[in-house]
Amino acid sequence: MRSVEAPRGNVSRRRLMASTAAGAAGGLIAGAGGTAQAAGTARYRAMSAEVVQMRGHQGDTIDAYVARPTAPGKYPGVVVIHHMPGWDEATLEIARKFAHNGYTAICPDLHFREGKETPQENSASVRAAGGMPDDRTMGDVDGAIRYLRALPSLNGKVGIIGYCSGGRQVYLAACTLKGIDAAVDCYGGGVGAGPEGLTPRQPVDPLDYTKNLSCPLLGLFGKDDKRPSPEHVARTEAELKKWGKTYEFHSYDNAGHSFFSVDRPDYRPAAAAEGWKRIFEWYGKYLR
Repeated sequence: MRSVEAPRGNVSRRRLMASTAAGAAGGLIAGAGGTAQAAGTARYRAMSAEVVQMRGHQGDTIDAYVARPTAPGKYPGVVVIHHMPGWDEATLEIARKFAHNGYTAICPDLHFREGKETPQENSASVRAAGGMPDDRTMGDVDGAIRYLRALPSLNGKVGIIGYCSGGRQVYLAACTLKGIDAAVDCYGGGVGAGPEGLTPRQPVDPLDYTKNLSCPLLGLFGKDDKRPSPEHVARTEAELKKWGKTYEFHSYDNAGHSFFSVDRPDYRPAAAAEGWKRIFEWYGKYLR
């Protein structure tokens, strides 16, 4: 599946490399064969994965990675918001994990405008500038939601999930954007931290928008994390209770920040496995 929107300008070396890699990954995965199994045990082993162009903030054309099952049917959509290290291999693998489990996932490259050759260079550029601008990020996430909602294979439901800075952006999006049916915040740094760490690009604690939360929220945290710390998580939970929101929070022992990240020393297999179970239960309840 390709976007109907044309890319802007000449194809850069970075975009060409990304597209080639995505096509190879999609071909290898689809080549594994197989279709959906019986209901209740479905695994969509045949899938496609590719880089598309989508309209983001203020109509900008940016890259996004889309992974979906190839078996006929209607599927829920998930917007995957990447962590501060960027639009990297581990994040794109998360999108494919959702496709394997019967979701159409889109992961927009929120660092696309930095224009560097690698996710690491883009991330360094964003950090130096004070983080991702909230207005631009919300524009890109809204564009990803609209991309999914335009697909004829969508079942009508869209969820969002994010990690690290992406978890913060999930909370902000769930409180300020339309068209979201369920949200998952994986250790969103800065939510509940008050003025600590605010910048001109990120001028508000997303917690301040909690009264506007428009969908059920699942939060997954490590008890050894510093941002968000257990105190930040407790403050967030108190605010959700205050406004009568639908949510579930789970915090894991012996886990800190980035415990889902398979390519990092912080990876904690037990916490990550339990977390993925919670995620699919949550989406199964609200997106199916």
